Amino acid sequence: MSLRSVFRGWVDHYFSDEEAVLLLVLLVVGLAVVIWLGQMLAPFLTALVVAFLLQGAVNALTRRKVPHLVAVMTVFLAFVGVLLALALILLPLIWNQLASLIQEAPRMFAAGQQMLDDLQMSYPQLITPDLVQDWIGVLSREATQLSQRALTLSLASLGNVLGLIIYLVLVPILVLFMLKDRDRLVGFTVSLLPAKRDLMTRVWKEMDCQIANYVRGKATEIVIVGTVTFFTFAFFGLPYSALLAVLVGFSVLVPYIGAAVATLPVAAVAGFHFGLGDQFLYVIVAYGVIQALDGNVLVPVLFSEAVNLHPVSIILAVLFFGGVWGFWGVFFAIPLATLLKALVYAWPRGIKERSMARLPPHSDAGTGTGTDG
Repeated sequence: MSLRSVFRGWVDHYFSDEEAVLLLVLLVVGLAVVIWLGQMLAPFLTALVVAFLLQGAVNALTRRKVPHLVAVMTVFLAFVGVLLALALILLPLIWNQLASLIQEAPRMFAAGQQMLDDLQMSYPQLITPDLVQDWIGVLSREATQLSQRALTLSLASLGNVLGLIIYLVLVPILVLFMLKDRDRLVGFTVSLLPAKRDLMTRVWKEMDCQIANYVRGKATEIVIVGTVTFFTFAFFGLPYSALLAVLVGFSVLVPYIGAAVATLPVAAVAGFHFGLGDQFLYVIVAYGVIQALDGNVLVPVLFSEAVNLHPVSIILAVLFFGGVWGFWGVFFAIPLATLLKALVYAWPRGIKERSMARLPPHSDAGTGTGTDG
């Protein structure tokens, strides 16, 4: 059998349905637009995500017989209030703590160097002077890079003030119109699609539920974990509580490795501030309890059913989509991986299999996720 006949058989098997070809073209065009025009369309994409998050609250109010316009205005005003609170309260607090941490970095570096010297004196056979010098060199390079990044960020932020103002004005306006005219915008988009779109409809219904559950659940998880962490660290008197709480909250975006990465700065700050004593142990135990409750209580409550994706698939999705789209790629890594899985299940495979091209009735492709706590 020639290579040409093998390739033709593969094409006939997977692309004999014209709707499948059209869906592939739409996916490729959409991917290209996001990659090449993503920065230009960032306010629109951000507003789209926010509107998607808020649509659940609007639907909940309308189900309680609240008029649509009143529901939209109520949710929108609540969103603007939260946005103003973040801009006027949380962001300045985080910025001040970050600046204080950078100023205190030399003292923390000196304390770390002294700790290494004490370990070398206590365990001279395990920790040699050369090893200590290597560790000190690594710490020195990391501290220098951190200072350079902070300086670059502060200088870059001066030139991005106008962009931030545009975001703060343009995104809420877009969110308001997306919520108010949702049916009209969706109807216009659907009118651009071909009349025959059974495959696209099946995939969209599955992914609409999946992405909605995941995004809203994950946003709620970030807020709850970050808030509980902040009050816990503040109770123990740990410095930089707000900064560390934001880090721990966003660490839930990266399955399996996010919590481990967030543990390092928490342990470092607690160790430098309290020393390796009882107070340090209390902070670490409290942090471990928060992580355990998140993974075993909060995630099952927020995500009623789990996406049956292998851990390797989840990590690969986080690495790939995070590398392509940064923060939003990490945020949507699991829904996008589930989209690919839904496409694999729904994709027509040859004329004989076209009637069987249905998502399995008990498929896990269209549910929320609980594996990434």
